[in-house]
Amino acid sequence: MKKIFIINGHEEYEFSKGELNKSLVERLTYLVLGEGFEIKTTTMKDKYNIDEEIEKHQWADVIVLQMPVNWMATPWSLKKYQDYVYSFGMDGRLCAGDGRTRQDTTKQYGSGGTLNGKKYMLSLTFNAPKEAFENRDQVFFEGKSVDDLFLPTHLNFKFFGMDKLPTFAAYDVMKNPDIENDFVKFEEHIKANILNN
Repeated sequence: MKKIFIINGHEEYEFSKGELNKSLVERLTYLVLGEGFEIKTTTMKDKYNIDEEIEKHQWADVIVLQMPVNWMATPWSLKKYQDYVYSFGMDGRLCAGDGRTRQDTTKQYGSGGTLNGKKYMLSLTFNAPKEAFENRDQVFFEGKSVDDLFLPTHLNFKFFGMDKLPTFAAYDVMKNPDIENDFVKFEEHIKANILNN
């Protein structure tokens, strides 16, 4: 039986209450429970215990980060979570330091992960339209992809030895929303990459 750990990284603001991210977490929960998966969740607005969060990472087969993109990055509360939880997990529970040792200088930086064989997936909600990415004619992102934008987050999980599942993105959710279609695409993405994987 697969085990899924969902981290809801929404930071609530007056103009954005987090309903879309909450709804995507609910849909994911419904889909995986219906297939007999076990599930654990953490939401940034709730209190959490660092050791318990490390244990959730160790327990899970798949970790899903559900979050809005705030100023081209993760929300501050999720970054704080990562700074604390991931730093304390460098004692061998998430990684054995950065993988290098003074005795063996051939070991590469970032090779100390202890979560090998586990997978992770980013699920992102954007104000930016899909057309803003992977298009050299769009001057802001200069042809870069969503995964290029989230390289630091991908590297966090690579540091732990985890494998990447394809990223899901809902675009233009504030100025030109198509939420029902986003839900359909999300369910298709989960079925293809988690349930049938």
